[in-house]
Amino acid sequence: MNNESETDVTEFILVGLSRNIQTQTLLFVLFLSMYTVTFCGNVLLICIIITSPHLHTPMYYFLCNLSFLDLFFSSSTVPNMLLDIVTVKRGRISHTGCMLQMLSCVFLGQTECILLAVMAYDRYIAICFPLRYMVIMSWKKCNTITITVWTGSLLNATVPVISEPFRFCKKNNVDHYFCEVIALVKLTCGGTFFYETMIFFSSLFSILSPFVFILLSYICIIRAVLKIHSVTGRNKAFSTCASHLTVVFLFYGTSMTMYLGPSKDPSEKIKFISLMYMVVTPMLNPMIYSLRNNDVKRKMLIKSQT
Repeated sequence: MNNESETDVTEFILVGLSRNIQTQTLLFVLFLSMYTVTFCGNVLLICIIITSPHLHTPMYYFLCNLSFLDLFFSSSTVPNMLLDIVTVKRGRISHTGCMLQMLSCVFLGQTECILLAVMAYDRYIAICFPLRYMVIMSWKKCNTITITVWTGSLLNATVPVISEPFRFCKKNNVDHYFCEVIALVKLTCGGTFFYETMIFFSSLFSILSPFVFILLSYICIIRAVLKIHSVTGRNKAFSTCASHLTVVFLFYGTSMTMYLGPSKDPSEKIKFISLMYMVVTPMLNPMIYSLRNNDVKRKMLIKSQT
Protein backbone atom coordinates (compact mmCIF):
# COMPACT_ATOMS: atom_id res chain seq x y z
CA MET A 1 0.00 0.00 0.00
CA ASN A 2 1.39 3.38 -0.94
CA ASN A 3 2.36 6.17 1.39
CA GLU A 4 -0.58 8.32 0.37
CA SER A 5 -3.10 5.74 1.56
CA GLU A 6 -1.16 5.32 4.79
CA THR A 7 -1.68 8.99 5.68
CA ASP A 8 -5.32 9.30 4.62
CA VAL A 9 -6.66 8.93 8.17
CA THR A 10 -7.00 12.36 9.79
CA GLU A 11 -9.67 11.41 12.33
CA PHE A 12 -11.12 8.32 13.95
CA ILE A 13 -14.68 7.34 14.78
CA LEU A 14 -15.12 5.62 18.13
CA VAL A 15 -17.82 2.96 17.88
CA GLY A 16 -18.57 3.23 21.60
CA LEU A 17 -20.51 0.83 23.78
CA SER A 18 -23.91 1.18 22.10
CA ARG A 19 -25.73 3.13 19.38
CA ASN A 20 -29.14 2.61 20.95
CA ILE A 21 -30.54 5.97 22.17
CA GLN A 22 -32.10 4.57 25.35
CA THR A 23 -28.96 2.62 26.21
CA GLN A 24 -26.82 5.69 25.58
CA THR A 25 -29.01 7.77 27.89
CA LEU A 26 -28.65 5.16 30.62
CA LEU A 27 -24.89 4.96 30.08
CA PHE A 28 -24.57 8.75 30.21
CA VAL A 29 -26.33 8.97 33.57
CA LEU A 30 -24.36 6.00 34.92
CA PHE A 31 -20.92 7.17 33.81
CA LEU A 32 -21.57 10.81 34.77
CA SER A 33 -22.50 9.65 38.28
CA MET A 34 -19.46 7.38 38.50
CA TYR A 35 -17.10 10.06 37.22
CA THR A 36 -18.50 12.59 39.70
CA VAL A 37 -17.87 10.15 42.55
CA THR A 38 -14.39 9.41 41.17
CA PHE A 39 -13.48 13.09 40.89
CA CYS A 40 -14.86 14.13 44.28
CA GLY A 41 -13.55 11.05 46.11
CA ASN A 42 -10.00 11.30 44.84
CA VAL A 43 -9.79 15.08 45.21
CA LEU A 44 -11.09 14.78 48.79
CA LEU A 45 -8.59 12.03 49.63
CA ILE A 46 -5.71 14.06 48.16
CA CYS A 47 -6.76 17.16 50.15
CA ILE A 48 -7.08 15.18 53.39
CA ILE A 49 -3.61 13.68 53.02
CA ILE A 50 -1.96 16.98 52.06
CA THR A 51 -3.61 19.01 54.85
CA SER A 52 -3.12 16.43 57.64
CA PRO A 53 0.42 16.48 59.10
CA HIS A 54 -0.06 13.15 60.89
CA LEU A 55 -0.75 11.53 57.50
CA HIS A 56 2.56 12.70 56.07
CA THR A 57 4.06 9.21 56.02
CA PRO A 58 5.35 7.10 53.09
CA MET A 59 2.16 5.01 53.03
CA TYR A 60 -0.10 8.05 52.57
CA TYR A 61 2.43 9.68 50.25
CA PHE A 62 2.04 6.77 47.82
CA LEU A 63 -1.71 6.70 48.42
CA CYS A 64 -1.84 10.36 47.41
CA ASN A 65 0.04 9.44 44.22
CA LEU A 66 -2.49 6.68 43.57
CA SER A 67 -5.44 9.06 43.94
CA PHE A 68 -3.74 11.54 41.61
CA LEU A 69 -3.27 8.76 39.04
CA ASP A 70 -6.86 7.55 39.37
CA LEU A 71 -8.14 11.09 38.88
CA PHE A 72 -6.27 11.63 35.64
CA PHE A 73 -6.62 8.03 34.44
CA SER A 74 -10.39 8.29 34.55
CA SER A 75 -10.33 11.86 33.19
CA SER A 76 -8.39 10.72 30.12
CA THR A 77 -11.41 8.84 28.75
CA VAL A 78 -14.70 9.37 30.62
CA PRO A 79 -15.32 13.10 29.84
CA ASN A 80 -14.71 12.46 26.14
CA MET A 81 -17.01 9.44 26.27
CA LEU A 82 -19.76 11.57 27.85
CA LEU A 83 -19.33 14.27 25.18
CA ASP A 84 -19.58 11.65 22.44
CA ILE A 85 -23.01 10.66 23.73
CA VAL A 86 -24.53 14.16 23.84
CA THR A 87 -22.83 15.93 20.91
CA VAL A 88 -23.75 15.79 17.23
CA LYS A 89 -20.36 14.54 16.01
CA ARG A 90 -20.55 11.38 18.06
CA GLY A 91 -17.37 9.39 18.42
CA ARG A 92 -15.22 11.61 16.19
CA ILE A 93 -11.71 12.32 17.41
CA SER A 94 -8.72 13.74 15.53
CA HIS A 95 -5.67 11.63 14.73
CA THR A 96 -3.53 13.69 17.10
CA GLY A 97 -6.16 13.60 19.85
CA CYS A 98 -6.49 9.84 19.50
CA MET A 99 -2.74 9.27 19.73
CA LEU A 100 -2.47 11.52 22.79
CA GLN A 101 -5.36 9.73 24.47
CA MET A 102 -3.83 6.33 23.75
CA LEU A 103 -0.41 7.34 25.09
CA SER A 104 -1.83 9.00 28.20
CA CYS A 105 -3.92 5.91 29.02
CA VAL A 106 -0.96 3.57 28.53
CA PHE A 107 1.34 5.83 30.56
CA LEU A 108 -1.07 6.33 33.47
CA GLY A 109 -2.15 2.68 33.49
CA GLN A 110 1.45 1.42 33.60
CA THR A 111 2.35 3.92 36.30
CA GLU A 112 -0.54 2.72 38.47
CA CYS A 113 0.47 -0.93 38.05
CA ILE A 114 4.03 -0.23 39.20
CA LEU A 115 2.88 2.12 41.97
CA LEU A 116 0.69 -0.64 43.45
CA ALA A 117 3.82 -2.81 43.60
CA VAL A 118 5.68 0.01 45.36
CA MET A 119 2.85 0.24 47.89
CA ALA A 120 3.15 -3.52 48.52
CA TYR A 121 6.88 -3.04 49.17
CA ASP A 122 6.05 -0.21 51.58
CA ARG A 123 3.68 -2.51 53.52
CA TYR A 124 6.33 -5.25 53.53
CA ILE A 125 8.91 -2.92 55.11
CA ALA A 126 6.38 -1.54 57.61
CA ILE A 127 5.33 -4.99 58.85
CA CYS A 128 8.56 -6.97 58.55
CA PHE A 129 10.96 -4.19 59.64
CA PRO A 130 8.82 -1.80 61.75
CA LEU A 131 11.72 -0.38 63.79
CA ARG A 132 13.70 0.50 60.65
CA TYR A 133 10.72 1.59 58.57
CA MET A 134 11.39 5.35 58.49
CA VAL A 135 15.09 4.71 57.87
CA ILE A 136 14.54 2.36 54.93
CA MET A 137 11.58 4.33 53.52
CA SER A 138 13.16 7.75 53.92
CA TRP A 139 11.65 10.73 52.13
CA LYS A 140 14.64 10.84 49.82
CA LYS A 141 14.05 7.22 48.81
CA CYS A 142 10.30 7.81 48.40
CA ASN A 143 10.93 10.74 46.07
CA THR A 144 13.51 8.75 44.11
CA ILE A 145 11.10 5.82 43.73
CA THR A 146 8.31 8.12 42.59
CA ILE A 147 10.43 9.89 39.99
CA THR A 148 11.77 6.54 38.73
CA VAL A 149 8.28 5.03 38.43
CA TRP A 150 6.81 8.01 36.57
CA THR A 151 9.83 8.45 34.28
CA GLY A 152 10.17 4.74 33.54
CA SER A 153 6.47 4.40 32.69
CA LEU A 154 6.63 7.46 30.44
CA LEU A 155 9.59 6.06 28.51
CA ASN A 156 8.02 2.59 28.31
CA ALA A 157 4.83 4.08 26.87
CA THR A 158 6.31 6.56 24.41
CA VAL A 159 9.64 5.20 23.13
CA PRO A 160 8.18 2.21 21.21
CA VAL A 161 5.57 4.42 19.51
CA ILE A 162 8.16 7.07 18.63
CA SER A 163 10.58 4.47 17.26
CA GLU A 164 7.88 2.83 15.12
CA PRO A 165 4.94 5.24 14.67
CA PHE A 166 1.51 3.80 13.92
CA ARG A 167 0.65 3.95 10.21
CA PHE A 168 -3.04 3.87 9.43
CA CYS A 169 -4.75 3.19 6.12
CA LYS A 170 -8.32 4.13 5.22
CA LYS A 171 -10.03 2.26 8.05
CA ASN A 172 -10.84 4.67 10.88
CA ASN A 173 -13.65 2.99 12.87
CA VAL A 174 -12.21 2.16 16.30
CA ASP A 175 -14.20 -0.67 17.88
CA HIS A 176 -13.98 0.81 21.35
CA TYR A 177 -15.21 3.74 23.44
CA PHE A 178 -11.73 5.33 23.57
CA CYS A 179 -8.47 5.10 21.62
CA GLU A 180 -7.37 1.83 23.19
CA VAL A 181 -4.01 0.56 21.92
CA ILE A 182 -5.21 -2.97 21.06
CA ALA A 183 -8.13 -1.60 19.05
CA LEU A 184 -5.85 0.81 17.18
CA VAL A 185 -3.33 -1.91 16.31
CA LYS A 186 -6.10 -3.66 14.34
CA LEU A 187 -6.28 -0.61 12.05
CA THR A 188 -2.58 -0.29 11.26
CA CYS A 189 -1.19 -0.86 7.77
CA GLY A 190 0.74 -4.03 7.01
CA GLY A 191 1.62 -6.57 9.68
CA THR A 192 0.87 -6.10 13.35
CA PHE A 193 3.66 -8.36 14.67
CA PHE A 194 5.86 -5.50 15.94
CA TYR A 195 3.02 -3.75 17.77
CA GLU A 196 1.63 -6.96 19.27
CA THR A 197 5.12 -7.93 20.42
CA MET A 198 5.58 -4.44 21.86
CA ILE A 199 2.29 -4.69 23.77
CA PHE A 200 3.17 -8.17 25.07
CA PHE A 201 6.62 -7.27 26.43
CA SER A 202 5.37 -3.94 27.75
CA SER A 203 2.60 -5.82 29.60
CA LEU A 204 5.13 -8.25 31.04
CA PHE A 205 7.14 -5.31 32.39
CA SER A 206 4.29 -3.16 33.66
CA ILE A 207 1.58 -5.69 34.62
CA LEU A 208 2.86 -9.22 35.20
CA SER A 209 6.20 -8.36 36.85
CA PRO A 210 4.67 -5.94 39.40
CA PHE A 211 1.90 -8.46 40.15
CA VAL A 212 4.44 -11.23 40.84
CA PHE A 213 6.40 -8.80 43.03
CA ILE A 214 3.20 -8.01 44.98
CA LEU A 215 2.48 -11.71 45.53
CA LEU A 216 6.03 -12.33 46.79
CA SER A 217 5.79 -9.29 49.08
CA TYR A 218 2.56 -10.57 50.63
CA ILE A 219 3.97 -14.06 51.10
CA CYS A 220 6.70 -12.46 53.21
CA ILE A 221 4.12 -10.28 54.98
CA ILE A 222 1.88 -13.24 55.84
CA ARG A 223 4.84 -15.20 57.19
CA ALA A 224 5.81 -12.23 59.37
CA VAL A 225 2.26 -11.64 60.60
CA LEU A 226 1.76 -15.29 61.57
CA LYS A 227 4.76 -14.96 63.91
CA ILE A 228 2.95 -12.23 65.87
CA HIS A 229 1.59 -13.82 69.05
CA SER A 230 -1.01 -11.16 69.79
CA VAL A 231 -4.34 -11.62 68.00
CA THR A 232 -4.88 -7.86 68.08
CA GLY A 233 -1.47 -7.31 66.53
CA ARG A 234 -2.18 -9.80 63.75
CA ASN A 235 -5.56 -8.24 63.00
CA LYS A 236 -4.05 -4.75 62.88
CA ALA A 237 -1.31 -5.92 60.52
CA PHE A 238 -3.77 -7.65 58.19
CA SER A 239 -6.15 -4.66 58.22
CA THR A 240 -3.42 -2.34 56.91
CA CYS A 241 -2.99 -4.63 53.89
CA ALA A 242 -6.64 -5.47 53.19
CA SER A 243 -7.37 -2.21 51.35
CA HIS A 244 -4.30 -2.52 49.15
CA LEU A 245 -5.04 -6.16 48.28
CA THR A 246 -8.62 -5.29 47.33
CA VAL A 247 -7.39 -2.62 44.91
CA VAL A 248 -4.71 -4.95 43.52
CA PHE A 249 -7.13 -7.74 42.65
CA LEU A 250 -9.64 -5.32 41.10
CA PHE A 251 -7.07 -3.55 38.94
CA TYR A 252 -4.73 -6.38 38.00
CA GLY A 253 -7.49 -8.95 37.47
CA THR A 254 -9.11 -6.93 34.71
CA SER A 255 -5.93 -5.48 33.17
CA MET A 256 -4.27 -8.91 32.90
CA THR A 257 -7.42 -10.30 31.29
CA MET A 258 -7.26 -7.44 28.79
CA TYR A 259 -3.56 -7.47 27.86
CA LEU A 260 -2.31 -10.95 28.79
CA GLY A 261 -5.45 -12.97 28.07
CA PRO A 262 -5.71 -15.57 25.29
CA SER A 263 -7.71 -13.21 23.06
CA LYS A 264 -6.86 -9.58 22.39
CA ASP A 265 -9.76 -9.01 20.00
CA PRO A 266 -11.52 -5.74 21.01
CA SER A 267 -14.95 -7.38 21.21
CA GLU A 268 -17.92 -6.26 23.29
CA LYS A 269 -16.64 -8.42 26.17
CA ILE A 270 -13.20 -6.79 26.09
CA LYS A 271 -14.72 -3.30 26.00
CA PHE A 272 -16.73 -3.96 29.15
CA ILE A 273 -13.72 -5.56 30.86
CA SER A 274 -11.76 -2.36 30.24
CA LEU A 275 -14.49 -0.40 32.02
CA MET A 276 -13.47 -2.10 35.26
CA TYR A 277 -9.93 -0.73 35.38
CA MET A 278 -10.68 2.48 33.48
CA VAL A 279 -13.90 3.64 35.20
CA VAL A 280 -14.90 1.42 38.14
CA THR A 281 -11.57 0.94 39.95
CA PRO A 282 -10.66 4.68 40.03
CA MET A 283 -14.07 5.30 41.59
CA LEU A 284 -13.75 2.53 44.20
CA ASN A 285 -10.16 3.20 45.29
CA PRO A 286 -10.85 6.25 47.49
CA MET A 287 -13.90 4.49 48.98
CA ILE A 288 -11.92 1.34 49.77
CA TYR A 289 -9.05 3.23 51.40
CA SER A 290 -11.26 5.67 53.31
CA LEU A 291 -13.78 3.10 54.57
CA ARG A 292 -11.09 0.66 55.73
CA ASN A 293 -8.67 3.25 57.10
CA ASN A 294 -9.37 4.64 60.57
CA ASP A 295 -7.00 7.61 60.15
CA VAL A 296 -8.74 8.77 56.99
CA LYS A 297 -12.20 8.19 58.45
CA ARG A 298 -11.37 10.23 61.54
CA LYS A 299 -10.04 13.10 59.43
CA MET A 300 -13.11 13.02 57.19
CA LEU A 301 -15.35 13.12 60.26
CA ILE A 302 -13.46 16.10 61.67
CA LYS A 303 -13.73 17.98 58.35
CA SER A 304 -17.47 17.26 58.12
CA GLN A 305 -18.02 18.72 61.59
CA THR A 306 -16.05 21.93 60.96
